[in-house]
Amino acid sequence: MSHRSPIGRGSLLGLKVLAAALSLTVLVGSGWAWATFRSFTADIPSFSLRPPGPHRDIDGQDQNILLVGNDDRGNATPQELAELGTQADGGSLNTDTMMLLHVPADGRKATIISFPRDTYVSIPGHGKAKLNSAYPTGVAAGHGDKAQGADLLSATIEDLTGLKIDHFVQVGLLGFYRISNAIGGVDLCLNEDARPASSPAEINQPGIDAGWENGQFIPSYTHINLHKGINKNVQGQQALAFVRQRHGLPGGDLDRIKRQQVFLSAVFGKLYSQGTVTNPLRIEHLLKAISSSLSMDDQLAANPFRLADQLQNLTAGNLTFASLPLLPQRPTIDGAEVLLPDTAAIPGFIQGVLGNPVPATIKNAKPADPHQVQVAVVNDTSGNGVENTNAAALRALGFQVNIPAPTAEVLDRTTITYGPGQESAARAVLDVVPGAVTVASRAATGVTLALGDNGVQVKTLVKPGTSSSHAAAPPVITADHPGCVN
Repeated sequence: MSHRSPIGRGSLLGLKVLAAALSLTVLVGSGWAWATFRSFTADIPSFSLRPPGPHRDIDGQDQNILLVGNDDRGNATPQELAELGTQADGGSLNTDTMMLLHVPADGRKATIISFPRDTYVSIPGHGKAKLNSAYPTGVAAGHGDKAQGADLLSATIEDLTGLKIDHFVQVGLLGFYRISNAIGGVDLCLNEDARPASSPAEINQPGIDAGWENGQFIPSYTHINLHKGINKNVQGQQALAFVRQRHGLPGGDLDRIKRQQVFLSAVFGKLYSQGTVTNPLRIEHLLKAISSSLSMDDQLAANPFRLADQLQNLTAGNLTFASLPLLPQRPTIDGAEVLLPDTAAIPGFIQGVLGNPVPATIKNAKPADPHQVQVAVVNDTSGNGVENTNAAALRALGFQVNIPAPTAEVLDRTTITYGPGQESAARAVLDVVPGAVTVASRAATGVTLALGDNGVQVKTLVKPGTSSSHAAAPPVITADHPGCVN
């Protein structure tokens, strides 16, 4: 993985700030605000996105916005390049950040689906390759036309998920940098100091952002320098470093994702608690940062107020995160390690996102005798031990249980994964873990219960008068209390 990839959720940050900013016009409606926003909408770069395929209509009137980020820094000022310690031509068209924002038409909770950059997929008309190569492949095929890059990446995601892509939003590395400066920074809390290494002996130590690259000692990949505890008003280069660092973090990329979520929460805590979006000067800086960093399809750019309308629940925190199902294998293809999508599990996963988590094959299955069902119980990398309590509860109900080693990021939702012919066994587990999402996978040989961040667990562990969807849930990151992170 590249050590200089763009921030993981910069495009989401820009989109959420955009929605919050646009919402202000509803309150002001004329005068300065109207003139400012007319200028803003005219400044947003846009392009034509080809219509989605007619066969992609499994989600009806729901909206799907593809959010991508890359390291394009061609319009950076000399001052910005100096602070970031980089060059104008050092970026890349590879979309190392790819997320699909699913916004239900009925106002239910929105979902962000993350797509790992190294996922090995079929790119329409171009064979198989890593997902992050789809966009630059389209640009190259279009002789530099970035709209064709957006088209090819959208078509690739559509083929992978079955969802139609309604809109496309892209942000470069500088988008995150400029927006963090525009709001005046945020307070962030760290469990350990985060800093460069003073010598190679410190590599792999907690918080030390160092490593080796091509045989050369790299004291710091991000130039981060933050201390343990609360860091006040973090912005600019240090804000970017905070959300980019993965070296020296116990969970690597997983801890980096948690940092990005904490930063987003802190941003919106400041936006609303300190009245940032009602401060004319600050809102003007925000809009300038957004319009100079984002590009989007022309339909969305023509009516950004519609976007603000769609994202009202999102700006209120009504949002969940999910990741594309992957197989456990990590093969090396063309000299690089890749991730394999679990194509058998993806349809069930998407149905769960759309609000229909239980397929008919499970609903109609006769529950197996628990004594005949083998269940693997996993909690992956959250480390709060709920896999042990749930395993014990299942054993008490007669199930045969094992606890494999953690392998991946904690799921947003508790999920039951089952293989071919395991419908009755999966139904037996679902009966004692109500509210879990069920996912079929051709690669699975049995039944796995993966405990998610929504707290759904074995019903015997739920106290009377409470819902399993809220029992024993891990701490939630909020704008008021983002918490400390690695």
